[in-house]
Amino acid sequence: MPMIMDRDGVAERLEPFRRELTAYCYRMLGSAFEAEDAVQETLVRAWSKFDGFEGRAALRTWLYRIATNVCLDMAPAPQRRARPMDLTSPCPAGAPDLAQSEENVWVGPVPDSRVLSGDPAEVAVGRESIRLAFVSALQKLPARQRAVLILREVLAWSAAETAELLETTVASVNSALQRARATMSAERPAGDVFDPLDETQRSLLARYVQAFEAFDIEALKRLLHEDAVLNMPPFQMWVRGVVELGEWWQGAGCGCAGSRLVPVEANGTPAFAQYRPAEDGDGWTPWGITQLEIVDGRIATMTNHMDVDRLFPLWGLPARLPAEPRA
Repeated sequence: MPMIMDRDGVAERLEPFRRELTAYCYRMLGSAFEAEDAVQETLVRAWSKFDGFEGRAALRTWLYRIATNVCLDMAPAPQRRARPMDLTSPCPAGAPDLAQSEENVWVGPVPDSRVLSGDPAEVAVGRESIRLAFVSALQKLPARQRAVLILREVLAWSAAETAELLETTVASVNSALQRARATMSAERPAGDVFDPLDETQRSLLARYVQAFEAFDIEALKRLLHEDAVLNMPPFQMWVRGVVELGEWWQGAGCGCAGSRLVPVEANGTPAFAQYRPAEDGDGWTPWGITQLEIVDGRIATMTNHMDVDRLFPLWGLPARLPAEPRA
């Protein structure tokens, strides 16, 4: 008599893998929303096929094989998502090109809570491998090379384990890893490891918040590298250099005056939800998720993701900050 599978029990066995699979799929796909779709599809496939699994491989390996196949189906192109700096030249602050591209063009942010877990050492390693710049560089690899690099160098799988998962040879895995490393060595940007407990970094971020909320442009400029970059997906434009950024904030970016910044955890780097003054004068309304990349103790890149209708709910952020009571 065939065994009747306990579907609820299967779901309980699969659910603990959701966060690490989301991290894997996010690195593969460059989108929190696509990653969640991929993980959901992975768990549905695993649930439906569990009676044929029979423990012939480790459950974790089996799930990663399914997730990899789902991601490869979703990411067949040699290059997927990108950042504005990958696609166009910087624009003059005084004459910005405000053309927009569809959401599927851009590498998007992800909440730390959806992809990081484990002890502090594991979180520190994970934080480095979900940095926006790192994930953006990954997207320049062909999809199978991307999978090999993530499995071997981020998740520390052996060449034999990776070959088994991808149903290929160890020699093929080693060759793909070598090519992927060569590409990443040219693309991987420098950056300080973000440590939320580091007093120097905390001081820099406090000064950034104070300067931005006061819209003190000279104070902001003192926190930046000379060639600092501002980009704002879905806009194709980006601005580079302290002088240009000062002109931007005094010109097209002047609407940020009076903003409020709410700290959030995104991509293992410093990030804030930016709210601009509401047009009706009642409090502040969402404007973007701003991520900062720090190099040698100064801000090198500011990325403002402006798909607020989808991103703010992803972090559980309110749709409006109430007006502050009068003293």
